[in-house]
Amino acid sequence: MYGIVMAGGLSSRMGEDKRRLSIHDDGKDLLEHTVSLLREYAEAVFVSSRAPQDAPFPVIPDMVERMGPFGGLYSVLHRLNGPLLVLSCDLPFMDRETLVRLLAARRDRERGTIMTTFQQAETGFIEALVAVYEPACLPWFQMARDRGIRKISDVIPAGLRTHVPYTQAEALPFFNVNYPADLEIARRLSALMRREHGPAGHRPPEAANASPSPAPNPSAG
Repeated sequence: MYGIVMAGGLSSRMGEDKRRLSIHDDGKDLLEHTVSLLREYAEAVFVSSRAPQDAPFPVIPDMVERMGPFGGLYSVLHRLNGPLLVLSCDLPFMDRETLVRLLAARRDRERGTIMTTFQQAETGFIEALVAVYEPACLPWFQMARDRGIRKISDVIPAGLRTHVPYTQAEALPFFNVNYPADLEIARRLSALMRREHGPAGHRPPEAANASPSPAPNPSAG
């Protein structure tokens, strides 16, 4: 299994490269945080980005420009022949427990399903950038490209997906940092968790219950 960090966004809403933002006190920026997490479960980790960049990690550039996360995943599926454990780079509270739950669902999935992902129980929102994609997804991405479909959750038919439900009370790992206000919230939450529950990376139920809901990414879900 390959780990894929989705890091090809323009960060226009943030006003600066959010991959280089630090949230926790471990000295890691968001890109390093995500790569470190994926390395625990993947044989190799790659960064999906718009173009090759000066980075300490292997980069898979987009084959076609201006296609957003869809273009990144399409390019990675072309490049790598194996299951892809995909994470967006802007999830500062993504944790081991959540990935273990995802991988367990993939292991126990019905035969023939090719995408394993989380689904928000109250809204039905698909977390397309916290998911496992099998190699058999590539033809579906090719068809979607030909038809002009760019919303990732519309690419793979529902009957070929395994959905792992999560509730609003379990939403902290899916909180994404898009705006300066999100960054401020994330840093305050991280500081609160350090004071009350120990080092970053530990996610107590109380913190999850108090967390804001993640803002849906229209091109992903």
